[in-house]
Amino acid sequence: MHFAHDTETGLVAAAGLVSTASRGTDSIETPEALAVFLDEHRFTGRRDGTGAELAQVHRLRTRLRALWSAEGDQVVADVNELLARTRASPRLVRHDGWDWHMHVTDAQAPLADRLGAEAAMALVDLVRSQELHWLRTCEASGCDAVLVDLSRNSSRRFCDTGCANRTHVAALRARRRTGAPPG
Repeated sequence: MHFAHDTETGLVAAAGLVSTASRGTDSIETPEALAVFLDEHRFTGRRDGTGAELAQVHRLRTRLRALWSAEGDQVVADVNELLARTRASPRLVRHDGWDWHMHVTDAQAPLADRLGAEAAMALVDLVRSQELHWLRTCEASGCDAVLVDLSRNSSRRFCDTGCANRTHVAALRARRRTGAPPG
């Protein structure tokens, strides 16, 4: 299934945010690290760059992580609550080289509200199309990062941090130790 660009970018950003706290580390421990994350995901609008803003984003990250393992009705309840709390008000915009896409909060709204509303609206499309199975946790041993499987054949199993390569190399080495044929 193919979704609109803003839905896909919202899902990827939400998965990216959740995965900033995986494998026992936090890659956005400072406001500066948060700014790098926002730049990587081309997230526009107000940024306060404060510890309070970072704490709000960390709380949102925890809420979003729960959505990756929630069942359908719970996802709907959580998404509806997130949309209400962030006062989502969808509108079409065009800026910074992007064609028409949806923003769901004012650019001056608090960062955690904008991130939450964007993630919630993207999840709305997954719920409506009955595609929540696209929300996955990395299958690599010891990795708890999350991902959104946007592949054509819905076969993605690993996050973007090298887990697929490490898993495949480990399997190859194990086969070589036991003398099993490759593949």
